[in-house]
This record gives sequence, C-alpha cells and structure tokens, in this order.
Amino acid sequence: MQWVRDLYDWVLKWSESKYGTVALVVMAFAEASFFPIPPDILLIALALGARKKAIRYGILCSLGSIVGAMFGFGIGYFLWWSNPGEFSGLAQFFFNIIPGFTQDLFYRIQEQYNAWNFWVIFTAGFTPIPFKIFTISAGAFDINFSLFLIASTISRSARFLLVTGLIWKFGEPIRNFIDQYFNKLAILFTVLLIGGFFIIRYII
Repeated sequence: MQWVRDLYDWVLKWSESKYGTVALVVMAFAEASFFPIPPDILLIALALGARKKAIRYGILCSLGSIVGAMFGFGIGYFLWWSNPGEFSGLAQFFFNIIPGFTQDLFYRIQEQYNAWNFWVIFTAGFTPIPFKIFTISAGAFDINFSLFLIASTISRSARFLLVTGLIWKFGEPIRNFIDQYFNKLAILFTVLLIGGFFIIRYII
C-alpha cells in the first residue's frame, strides 16, 4: 500500500534530522501502543550513520518501547471497557485502525495468555508480531503487571540491542543482512530460548 511506503519514507527522513534521536524514542514509545511502523528502520539508519553510538541508540529505543508498553497496558486496563464485557468507544476505534486487530483475535489472545502467560509477551516483544496488540490486550485482561514488565523489558531490549550490536560490530555490510533475515533470526532466537527453558523445566 502506498500510504505504508510513504510512512516508511517519512520515518527514514528523521535519520537525517538533528532530532533523530528524539524521534527514535518517541517512535519506539508510540509503536508499542498505537503507531503502525516499528522503530527498527530508524534505529538501523541512525546506528549506521554513527556506529560508535549504535549501542546507545539501542538502549534509548528499548527504554522508549518499554515505557510505551506500559502506556499500552494502561490503555487496556483503564480505557478498554465501558462496562464489564462491553467495549468502549476507544476500543472500537483501535479495532478499526489497527490492521488485523479484531474482536475475535482479541479473545484468542486471551486464550494464549491463559496457556503461555510470560511467553506471549516475550514472543510479541521480540518478533515481528505487532506488539501494541499484546500490550493493550494485557491491560484489558488484567495480566500480572510485574510479569508483563519483565517480559517486555527482556524482549524489547534483546531485539533492539541485537540490531545495534550487529551494526556496531560489522557496520554497513550488515544492513542488507538485517533487512533480509531479521524476522527469521528473531523467530529462531525465540524458539531456541523457549526450548531452552522447556529443557531446564522438564529434563534437568
């Protein structure tokens, strides 16, 4: 869709601005609660433009996203229901503007929380799954906030520091590699980490 392409181009322009760092933090915050474009594209551009600051960018992006996740949780917890079991006007607005976010998906996410708890948030935070859907849902379903915050902190920090760490070490040649394989690497890392915890729990 052309509007998505235009939005990506607009995001990239911030990397050439003196306010690029501020834009990165704001975008990371917004993406975790309502903005459709992940901050990775601006993070990569900024880190490639100043490799010595790459890790710093990763930390700032992580902090912005973690605070944004708490904001998303607050939206779900305080503003999602007008009455018990009845969606508020804001909830209906989110269903309309976030692609693929339906009432059916919302309740299916609740089933995932009941089954997997921590791992639902971790997987959504680290992989390309839209994080905002899960931060809002976590608040709406009153998921344990401490557990939510721990999962968000680990997953968001791992995601963004992985990107900037690779750029800091390898520089420009890593750009195409990240663009092409990041999603697959994120999913693989998640599978390996979850598998490791299952081994610890059930075998060792």
